[in-house]
Amino acid sequence: MSHAIETRNLRCRVAKSFEISDLSMHVPHRAVYGFLGPNGSGKTTTIRLLLGLMKPTGGSVVVLGMPMPERHAEVLARTGYVPERLHLYPSLTVGEAIRFHRQFYSTWDQAWANELMKQMQLEGDRRVGVLSKGESGKLMMLLALSQRPDLLVLDEPTDGLDPVVRRDILAALVEYVTDREATVLISSHLVHELERICDWVGLMDKGRLVAEMPMLEFKTGLKRLRVASAPDSLSGAPFTLLVRDRGNGSVEQWLVRGWAPAMQTYLESVGASLREVIDLDLEEGFVEMLRASRQRTG
Repeated sequence: MSHAIETRNLRCRVAKSFEISDLSMHVPHRAVYGFLGPNGSGKTTTIRLLLGLMKPTGGSVVVLGMPMPERHAEVLARTGYVPERLHLYPSLTVGEAIRFHRQFYSTWDQAWANELMKQMQLEGDRRVGVLSKGESGKLMMLLALSQRPDLLVLDEPTDGLDPVVRRDILAALVEYVTDREATVLISSHLVHELERICDWVGLMDKGRLVAEMPMLEFKTGLKRLRVASAPDSLSGAPFTLLVRDRGNGSVEQWLVRGWAPAMQTYLESVGASLREVIDLDLEEGFVEMLRASRQRTG
């Protein structure tokens, strides 16, 4: 599988108490990759490293087949970026901001920019400085999409927006991905809104990539099991045991990754009894994966 973004052992010391540590991530071409994690987990720092806005202290970054930050100009010419905060001159009107932005991109599609203005109900004579947060978010998405980029990098693009605006922004994103077959990296701590649009997911916590897998595997293969009479140690298990809560009774609760119904025979072979398999929704799985990671690292 080829990747639009690939990092290997990426490291960056941001402060005395925080660093990106040995980050190896893989964003497949034409995937919508949900980059999940709580606030302060390192998502924005990672994005800045990917786009050459910060220099790593170790490891490597390859974006669209080119090393970063060495070839940042070529990569950024093919990348649409929506940062966490608005970065436009407040004195410009919406129309002026669009005309200013388009000068930097030979691939700019003005006809589509005009269509997006209508869809998003943006007025060309409104000053950027008086736009609401929702209107600002729509404008940033318009600017990124109108470049017709091969890669979209979106940093918390819907954070703090009302449901109607979030729907409009995500609808424009889905339309573009379907039409262009572009790659999207979208970071968020709002797990539920990414469930229906992402086909890959990476989970970030405390500067580390905790997990990376197809969304379908995340949704269907992560389970909570209630198991009785389990041995003290397991060997050759066909699943990954993430958390083992022994409790005070004979029935334990396990969090497992990669579960399939046929694996019940393995539990029976080691003398254990499966009492219940509990499905987790995406947000529950997100929380449980974080809990498991933090237990492992102390």
